[in-house]
Parts: sequence; structure tokens; C-alpha cells
Amino acid sequence: MNHPAPAVVRTREELREALTSWALTGPEPTDRRAVVMTMGALHDGHLQLVRRAREEAGATGQVVVTIFVNPLQFGAGEDLDAYPRDLDGDVAKLASVGADVVFAPTPDVVYPGGDPVVRVSAGRIGEVLEGEHRPGHLDGVLTVVLKLMHLTRPDVALFGEKDAQQLLAVRRMVADLDLEVAVVGVPTVREADGLAMSSRNAYLSDEERTLALALSRALAGGKAAADAGRGSAAVRQAASGILNEASGVVVDYLALVDPATVGAVPADHRGPALLLVAARVGTTRLIDNQAVDVVAAPAGAGHDDDTAGQEA
Repeated sequence: MNHPAPAVVRTREELREALTSWALTGPEPTDRRAVVMTMGALHDGHLQLVRRAREEAGATGQVVVTIFVNPLQFGAGEDLDAYPRDLDGDVAKLASVGADVVFAPTPDVVYPGGDPVVRVSAGRIGEVLEGEHRPGHLDGVLTVVLKLMHLTRPDVALFGEKDAQQLLAVRRMVADLDLEVAVVGVPTVREADGLAMSSRNAYLSDEERTLALALSRALAGGKAAADAGRGSAAVRQAASGILNEASGVVVDYLALVDPATVGAVPADHRGPALLLVAARVGTTRLIDNQAVDVVAAPAGAGHDDDTAGQEA
């Protein structure tokens, strides 16, 4: 099915008109509005989110993609000004995957009164892992996500599982604040060699990109340990051993956590867990994660000293 090029809107008024026009055309009862929130510089990971959004919305539903580099989620010294931007290229890509509307506002449209005085707090989810290394980051994410949900009024919002802590924070915000939006996580899309797709991969030199593969190798090593029936300490040790041997990779954290709370799992944990890593390669900070199924540690095993935010 050929899909027309998406309408690009920049203001609240233009967005409201695009949303109202669709609602007035009489969508089928099963049709929904699906939104994918991005910061642009789109790659196939983003496009997979939009493909899934098209499925969720229905053939004549409405798919809205937001492109906004949100200043609230960047800390001092981070890459706000240098963050890659290519709106024309992004719109061309979105035309091939079924997007109907691209909302690409400027900061003064999203924050007409300047930096907002009232913001959303991520609570304890925002105090560990990414929150420890990027204070206020998840507060900025949730604040803009809530605003964009209000502006786009979706039935369903789709987020990548690569940003696992962000996905959890969004789900908790939706539940805790009684938002009538279904949140759908979409699996991480990887390059052929295992590197998780990210807009920041564009910063990596050829040598740095090779070094960055240590992250996915470490996660695969941890998963292999879990699949072999080893306990949580062994899972983390398998991953950290690979990272410790990777010169040029500076680890912010490696943690094995409860996927529902991002709290560190105990030594006797049995069941699903998430192995999370954040590291710098050169000047580029990358994150990745892997779901694992952990068995309890053998009887008499020592206490697992894994803690959220512990460095490898």
C-alpha cells in the first residue's frame, strides 16, 4: 500500500488542525492514533517504531511522529548543540514507513514560557543508573513526553526497548498519573555486527565503532551465563569481564536489575532480569541492555555485591 508523504507541522495550531482533520474523516472504530516521539536523526530503529505504530493504528488510523531535540534532558556539557539534526532527511525516511503527520516544533513552541517551572519528577527511578550519571535527565524526558502526549492525544505511544530505564519511567508516569495511553515497547534494532542502533553512533570513528562492540559482546556474555543456568553474580561477572578487557571503553555502569523497578537483583534472584550497560567510547556515550532469565545462585554461593550504578 502506497502511503502519501507525511504532513509536516511546526506549530500547535497546525498540529491541532492535522489531528482534527483526521478525526472528522470518520475513522473506523478500530482505528487509533499512534505516536512515536523522537529527537530526529532517524535510523532504522526509529523506523521500526513507526512501522509498529502503523500496525497499532490500523490501515486508516493516524500515525504521528514528533521530532524535537528536548533541551530539558541534556545536562551541562552534553551534546545539545551538536546533536545531529536532519529534518528533510527524516521526513523522506518517514514517507516510506506510513507516517501521517510529523510534528517538528521549536523549543519556544513546546515551552512557550521558557523553561517550565513545573516539571515531572521520575522519583526514585530517576535517581539510579542514568539518573545517577545524568542528574535530571529522566525528569526532562518525562516532562516533554507528558507535554507531547497532551498535544498529540494518542491512543498508543511507542518507545524503543533500548532505552529501558526511560521506557519503565514512562510506563510508571502513565500509570501513576492516570493517562489514558497504551505504552508499547519495541525491541532494540541492531546492526549486523550487534551494535545497537543509535543516532549517536554517527559520532563514532571507524576505530571507535569497533571498540563500541564491546557493549553488545558483554551483554551477550551475560546472557550466555544466564542461559547456562548460572546465578546473578556470575551473569554480571561474565559481562564485566568482557568490558574490563576492552581498552578505550570507559564504563559508567553495568547493572543487573529488576525490569519492573530497576533495583539491583539479589544474589538469590530467580527469573527475569535486565542487564544494563552505559559506557563512553571516545567522547560518545552509549547505552544498551539485554533481557536475561536468571536462576538462583547455588547453595553456599557468596553474596552478590552487584548494585545499581556500580562501575565495572
